Amino acid sequence: MSITKESELIGMQNASNVVAYALKQMINYAQPGMTTKELDEYGARILSDFGAKSAPYLTYGFPGWNCISVDNEFCHGVPSEKRLLKQGNLINIDVSAEVNGYWADNGASFVLGKDINGHQKLVDASKEVLRKAINHIKGGVKIADMGHVMETEAKKRGFRVIKNLGGHGIGRSLHEQPDEIMNFKNRLDPRRFKKNSVVAIETFISTRSSYATTLNDGWTMVGDRGGYMAQHEHTIIVTDGKPIILTEANEILN
Repeated sequence: MSITKESELIGMQNASNVVAYALKQMINYAQPGMTTKELDEYGARILSDFGAKSAPYLTYGFPGWNCISVDNEFCHGVPSEKRLLKQGNLINIDVSAEVNGYWADNGASFVLGKDINGHQKLVDASKEVLRKAINHIKGGVKIADMGHVMETEAKKRGFRVIKNLGGHGIGRSLHEQPDEIMNFKNRLDPRRFKKNSVVAIETFISTRSSYATTLNDGWTMVGDRGGYMAQHEHTIIVTDGKPIILTEANEILN
């Protein structure tokens, strides 16, 4: 969407603050021995307390309230009573919701407890790539050029980007134009970021794979060549200068 009046700005700020708070609290709540379903239900209670509705459930009929992916699961992981969290897991939580007609999206990957499996380098790279990408965005900048920044920064750190997952416009629904804001430079994409538009910018930084494929459950995605992936995501407003990070309260880049 494009922000054209103060009421729209307030609506997006409110929705963004809710998903940011929920994501931060879920990250802090996660601990070894807990199931991903327990973690999801905790997040669901937070959303409910704010009158927020799960975006993946509303939009796609997702079998959970939040996407929670563990280790080799890249994204869209389905919360389960059978999936126990363990020390050193690479966990991704993606929280998106609708609040009073406005939609916001954010996510983060993190290492649970001690980094016994060596995932922190990947997590840190994903954070840095998102920071660099957001700093590059302003009205008039080519979307493909931001993708080039993301891929270049990932390669500098020894990682790849996933080429069939991307960010998206957001505001009055979960996915709006511009859709497919990719992590690489698509030379055939002439689109440019527009001032006052709202977009969800997200990284998909991988150790081995360049594409994600869907498992038999119809939701969970893994790498075509295995490995691990980290994702970090903010909902932002594009301006003539530095973007406004609506979900900054999640503190995922700290």
